[in-house]
Amino acid sequence: MGLAIKIIRRSINALFHNYHAFAATAAILILPVSASVLLSQTLAPSSFPALRNLSSRLRLLLEAAGFPASSEFFTLLNVKIIQTIFSFIFTLPFTLTFLLLAKASIVHMVHYSPRRMITPPPLSSSLRVYFALLQTHVFNSFVILSANAAVLSVLFLAFNIMDALGVSSSNAIFVFSVAGVILYSVVLANVMVVCNLAMIVSAVENCSGYLPVLKACVLIRGRAATAMTLAMPANLSMAAIEALFQYRVMKPYHLSRRLDISTLGEAFSISYIYSMLIVLEVIISCMFYRSCKSEYDCQTELEPDEKGALQA
Repeated sequence: MGLAIKIIRRSINALFHNYHAFAATAAILILPVSASVLLSQTLAPSSFPALRNLSSRLRLLLEAAGFPASSEFFTLLNVKIIQTIFSFIFTLPFTLTFLLLAKASIVHMVHYSPRRMITPPPLSSSLRVYFALLQTHVFNSFVILSANAAVLSVLFLAFNIMDALGVSSSNAIFVFSVAGVILYSVVLANVMVVCNLAMIVSAVENCSGYLPVLKACVLIRGRAATAMTLAMPANLSMAAIEALFQYRVMKPYHLSRRLDISTLGEAFSISYIYSMLIVLEVIISCMFYRSCKSEYDCQTELEPDEKGALQA
């Protein structure tokens, strides 16, 4: 916990050290991404025929796989998967362009610009690592998809074993559902932490594909609790901003069916706050990478000395 607090303090100091440059990056590059994410949370996937058909087919698939249709976890899982697919498709063009360029710019300011900057770095410096980030992001998507498939496979085996043993009480199904939610959350959170660190590794070390993920797994070994602690404040803050957008923007729109100047102003303000949270999240990942890298370098330097002492 102490290390996590120290990293958060360093990240906030770095944010205010180059605040004007980070604010410009948030307003120019990340704001379209934030707006697309917030809108994707408000649009109903059931209103799209293709996603509605996909939801029904997914429900039939999960029922055939042995998941109990009456379980709340079954219904929640179906809705969550459809919402994730819809949000991923809706925000994909902005993620592959604006967000990756913004991450490259933020990493450049944190790692390669010790002096105070008023404006973001030139676009050429971001483009140098953009394609490496793009390849890493695509590989991270396959890693996240594989993690989801692995967890669903484990849950499939668990529910089928429970069905084979004749366990069909509502209490047992509830306990298995809660255990499934916890397992799914823990696995997905760890995978997301590794993927976020892999993006920083890709930008700093200019590597792409599976190599940043492997390096991130090595760096994060023994520091998973710190990584989870660092990810929690940003994720909770983003969830709060998404709820605020629903309450202050979408709820008045659904009631009046029109957008006035004040509502548009609040939508812009909330989207900008969300963008600054994304900037802070990337800065925290950069500081965490720096901490992991320094500890890893110290360990690799001490290992030859320890081996020599053992030989003596």
